[in-house]
Amino acid sequence: MTTLVDRAVAALRANHDTLAALVPTLSDEQLKGRSGAAEWTVAQVLSHLGSGAEISRKPIATAAGEQVDAEGNESIWARWNALSPVDQAAGFVKHDAAYVDTVSALSSERPDSQIDLGILPEPAPLVVALAVRLNEVANHSWDVRVGVDPSATLDRDSAKLLIELFGGPLAFLLGFSGKADQVEREVRLAIPGGGIEITDTVAVTATVDHPTATFEGPAEAVVRLLSGRLGAEHANGVGVTGNVTLDELRNVFPGY
Repeated sequence: MTTLVDRAVAALRANHDTLAALVPTLSDEQLKGRSGAAEWTVAQVLSHLGSGAEISRKPIATAAGEQVDAEGNESIWARWNALSPVDQAAGFVKHDAAYVDTVSALSSERPDSQIDLGILPEPAPLVVALAVRLNEVANHSWDVRVGVDPSATLDRDSAKLLIELFGGPLAFLLGFSGKADQVEREVRLAIPGGGIEITDTVAVTATVDHPTATFEGPAEAVVRLLSGRLGAEHANGVGVTGNVTLDELRNVFPGY
């Protein structure tokens, strides 16, 4: 039986393989060009993903019994920020590969491991750590690819899985990122694979009873909406009918 852990590892590897194949083809101009993240270049997104892989690997490696260095996050970010765009891109490939290899091994040997993410009050199941990283990787992978190809979409399998994860292990993240007070009425939005309910909180659900609105678009666009990446320039063919507008939903999910 394929578990959420197995599916998350497979999605992480798929995103890595896609970017690892793209990075060597990027010119200096493309690396220095604008990404889908408005304030970052393509190289800066790759640097963020690379430093994130280095930082995120540490608690995974610790859970696997490996000795890890004690370099702090601030030092790691400073080191990456000092790299050239070419080295940031190459560094991403190296460190993300190490992260994926480490989580692959741990998920096979000890899928019930508890991971100290450093952002939660107590260690969390491995699936939570993988879900947090997948959300970051899938969205930032899109940031990189859309900077090169304006028609790029978020990885389809990752999108479907993330919608499922937002209804479970990643639900807590919507407590930080979702701004339910931006809509003055209760919304039950039907989306591919489930629903989004906006009351005094925001929640992704497996089903939605008596929807008040419908999201017209693919699952990957839903995930980009949740992460603030569904601006007008990247929303071709996407629409919403019912008691909420797409602009209102953008206010509920301003991004991160």
